[in-house]
Amino acid sequence: MRRVACLAVVVCGVLVGCGGDNSLSGSVGDLFPLEVSRVEVQRNAQALQVSYYRSTATDVDLVVRLSVDTEGLELKPGKEVDLAGQTPSGHARATVVHLAAGEPARVFAPVENGDLVLDEGGNPGEPTRGDFSLSFKEGEGYGAGRTLGGRFSAVASDAGFGPEPPQ
Repeated sequence: MRRVACLAVVVCGVLVGCGGDNSLSGSVGDLFPLEVSRVEVQRNAQALQVSYYRSTATDVDLVVRLSVDTEGLELKPGKEVDLAGQTPSGHARATVVHLAAGEPARVFAPVENGDLVLDEGGNPGEPTRGDFSLSFKEGEGYGAGRTLGGRFSAVASDAGFGPEPPQ
């Protein structure tokens, strides 16, 4: 089963490489549309957050928000960040949320495998580009057993909490 999950992450990563600067792919597309109108990147000393939005005729959906807790990490271009597991203080390293207009927020199952790589930037005010691919644990929870990958490119804004600047 672990091989299947790893293969799904690899396939998802390959598919993401074929997308545009701001794109999503993966089997979560069976649950909701993965079209993206814009992307926002926010950063502070505690986290990196990438939010993918889709404008509709009447609303704006939060297609996917990936939040990465950066405790104990050096987040810099070219370095692969493992999105699975927990931080040293026991928080999930990565969480994913979906929020379509008129629906309740859906928090995805825990990340089983995955990584994020910045191509450039990562700090407030910097053009920030990168990609991620991941799979969610089998079992219960929204998106369980599915895959998600994305490319992003935006100027990172300051998330505004935390006294010290990101490292």
